[in-house]
Amino acid sequence: MYKKLFGQTAMYGLTTIIIRLFPFILSPYIFEAFGPTAYAPYADFYSVAGIIIVLLTHGMETTFFRFALDEKDSKKLISTAFFSVLFAALSFLILGLAFREPLAVAFKTPDQVHLLSLLVMILALDAFSAMPFVILRKQERPLKFAVIKTINGIINFCLVIFFIKILPSFPQGILGLKYSPEFGIGYVFVANLIASAVTFLLLSGEVFAARIRHFDPTLWKKMLKYSLPIMFAGLAGIVNETLDRQFLKFLLPDGIAQEQLGIYGGVTKIVTFVLLFKQAYVLGVEPFFFSHSKNENSRATYARLMDVFITANCLIILFLTVNLSWLAPLYLRNPAYFIGIDILPVLFIATLFLGIYLNLSVWYKLTDRTVYGAYISVAGAAVTIVINVVFIPQFGYWASTWATLAAYFVMMMISLIWGQARFPIPYHFYRNTVIILITIVVALAYYQNLKQYILLGNIIFLVLAAVFIINQKLIPTRMLNKIKK
Repeated sequence: MYKKLFGQTAMYGLTTIIIRLFPFILSPYIFEAFGPTAYAPYADFYSVAGIIIVLLTHGMETTFFRFALDEKDSKKLISTAFFSVLFAALSFLILGLAFREPLAVAFKTPDQVHLLSLLVMILALDAFSAMPFVILRKQERPLKFAVIKTINGIINFCLVIFFIKILPSFPQGILGLKYSPEFGIGYVFVANLIASAVTFLLLSGEVFAARIRHFDPTLWKKMLKYSLPIMFAGLAGIVNETLDRQFLKFLLPDGIAQEQLGIYGGVTKIVTFVLLFKQAYVLGVEPFFFSHSKNENSRATYARLMDVFITANCLIILFLTVNLSWLAPLYLRNPAYFIGIDILPVLFIATLFLGIYLNLSVWYKLTDRTVYGAYISVAGAAVTIVINVVFIPQFGYWASTWATLAAYFVMMMISLIWGQARFPIPYHFYRNTVIILITIVVALAYYQNLKQYILLGNIIFLVLAAVFIINQKLIPTRMLNKIKK
């Protein structure tokens, strides 16, 4: 059981690392080519991309896995889910392009209609690809999933490098293409559009193979009853993750807003290190939660998985924090972004709370109480909105940073309390709490007072890594006895 889970998680995890590694490597080149103000439109538009994708997929990915447990006609199930997403994506594409100019004005970007149009097409294509990727996950075909995701990353990576590094070196142009400084950050959008189009074409074979033909309205209504709370939970979750960029844009004076938005959007790219682990884990473990829900010892298994997740995440946070003083400047390159580095330890801790919340969410997904997920996410979104609205005018992106931490902490605690009351899982509360508190205290204290002592920081990290792993009993007893000898 564990071997299969960790095998799939490793494959999805490797894929996630690879596809996130491409934009992660790209970002320093983008920062180097575009300062915070020029980079701001990218951070701005993509801050709403997640919200739109959640709306277009409206929870159908998780819903498919849940209904696959009971629905005997799998072809009808995938067809219904696919057509539901397809209709939403097509409607968005048509309306988005038709009303692109008034949308750009409402978005406070009247001079960036071309970027908005590109974003609409990118998101529609990504939504078209969502259910074919779900088919691959359901059929336990992580290799093809990995190959297609990797191809997407390679295409996007190569095109961005070509557009912003190679093409400007040829004033006369290449293959009929000539670099336009005025188009600027738009080249990154174009690269993303081409990569998304190729990905959809590669997945089109899965649509034909699945014989997607029949839409069942009755089944669809049942699926929506399950999926819509997930969608609202996802929306509220995205508010916590990215909508702070919009608050910065609308609540700060124009000149300051673009600079703060660019700095905040750029620096938070470093949080990718922690989010990589979270996303890989979720991709691998979500199908596992459903497929093993009826096992007698499933709850003990969920508790053990929480131990592993917390330990690994805390170690990632500690490693990044003690090495942040040299890693962050190396990554950001452009000194204009360096002023925002200090927010990162707080954001690392925030992502830990988010990851724990995602693990805790198993209780409402397995008991078909997904509406509780929506309630929890709305509570987190309320915290995010209130703190941002009240404090951004005075504290700028620092308000967004603390709002993110507070929101995820509130969501984690509410889910824990409600979950244990309705679907008790024997989590190891004491030792996990101790590990979390040690991580928070050490990370913040070290960064504030000792960040220049990199060697000392890494020694502290190694000692705590050994303590955490042994305390969580992650080393087999036989191996531990040999180490003691």
